[in-house]
This record gives sequence, C-alpha cells and structure tokens, in this order.
Amino acid sequence: MLRRRELIALASGVAAWPLVSHAQMADRKRRVGVLIGYAESDPETKARLTAFEQGLQKRGWSNRSNVQIEYRFVGSSEDRYQPFAKELVGLEPDVILTHTTPATAAVQRESRAVPIVFVNVSDPIGAGFIGDLAKPGGNLTGMLHLEAGIVGKWLAMLKEMVPNLARAALVANPKTTPYDYFLRAAEGWRHHSELS
Repeated sequence: MLRRRELIALASGVAAWPLVSHAQMADRKRRVGVLIGYAESDPETKARLTAFEQGLQKRGWSNRSNVQIEYRFVGSSEDRYQPFAKELVGLEPDVILTHTTPATAAVQRESRAVPIVFVNVSDPIGAGFIGDLAKPGGNLTGMLHLEAGIVGKWLAMLKEMVPNLARAALVANPKTTPYDYFLRAAEGWRHHSELS
C-alpha cells in the first residue's frame, strides 16, 4: 500500500508538472483529475487524499484556490471506470492522477495526450502503460506499487526463518491485475530454490 510519505512524494511530482513559475500560478487555475479505484468513504482513501492535498499545499497549491481537484471514486462499481475516465478527460485537466491498474487503463483509453500519473499499479510495463521503468515515454508516469522481485525476497525471508521449509503457498486473488505478475515472479524464484 502507498504510505503517506510516498503519497507526499507523488504530490511533489504532480506539483512539478508543467507549472514552472509562481507567476504562471496567478494566470489561471490549474485542474487536476483524480480517478480512485476505492470508495470515497474508505478510511485509507481519505488518509491518502488528505496527504496528497497537504503535499500540494506545502508546494503552494491549494484546492479551489489556485488548483481545482476533480475527484471520481469507483468503489465497488467497476462499470464506473470508463465513464469517469471519459468525464475527467473531458474536463481538460492539466494532469490526471490514477489509482489502480483499472483506473489507469481507463484513462489511457480516453487520452494519449493528457499527462497521467499513476499510483498503486504493480506491473505498468505488462499493463502496457509504459515501455521502460527508467524512461516511461508517452503521457504516463508513476510510482511502481511493488516490484515483482519482492516476491523472491518474501520467500527468501521465509526460508531464512524456517530453514527446512519445503513448501510455501501464495495466497492471492486471481481476479486482480497483479496476480499473474506476482505468480510468475514466485514461480521463477521457486525454480532457483528448494521450495515447491
């Protein structure tokens, strides 16, 4: 999960989008679209968005003052991704912040021009969002949620704690987008260890 300091770091990156000088801030109010994969009432979502807005404020950006933040929350209604993405792109924002792989995919389908910053995406290359982690290219960039190599580290830690461990199970929801990404990493690590 994205922690407060990571979200503030993201806010720094969003604040650095093509808004180069404070003189430009007075010219017009900037618009940020935000598409969140969780419900608005979710406590973690509220905490993240509070940290996001506080990070922007520390850099001189205040919601409804010199920046207008347009939030859309999908929650449990997955059929909302595409309509919300279309709606946000239609607002002609300066940047869109997306939360989760489905949110990012929905916005990417709507625009290849609006800058998109993603969070909580585990496999941005496999999802087709970027071509390379070092040089994403296109209109998308963001923060990698968890790199696949972490699975090997988790398994190695288990093996270190229980040296004679011979079998481990991966518990995950196969309907989620990172499932195959992490499963491939676990299977790759298994071939190089004694675990089955």
